[in-house]
Amino acid sequence: MDDRQKLLHDWTEKLLAAFEIDGTDVDIDAVLGLAGRAAHGVVRPAAPLTTFVVGYAAGLAVGSGQAEEQVAMRSATAVADALCAEAAAEGVTE
Repeated sequence: MDDRQKLLHDWTEKLLAAFEIDGTDVDIDAVLGLAGRAAHGVVRPAAPLTTFVVGYAAGLAVGSGQAEEQVAMRSATAVADALCAEAAAEGVTE
């Protein structure tokens, strides 16, 4: 693990602890990949908005019992990925 990966891992662990959701599996590479696709396929500020909404949607699905954690994240990410690809294909970029 390089310094950047360690920093992101440690930061993620700190966030999880602060929100008392330690032990939650966060696929950092998947989140960063989605952010990159939103930033380049839509517009840069779409990156944090997209990752926030995906996390929120997944959290609602888990909290309501609609899906297990990993399934909820994969599903929400897939929806956002499709929308990012659609936006990029339509030329809705910065």
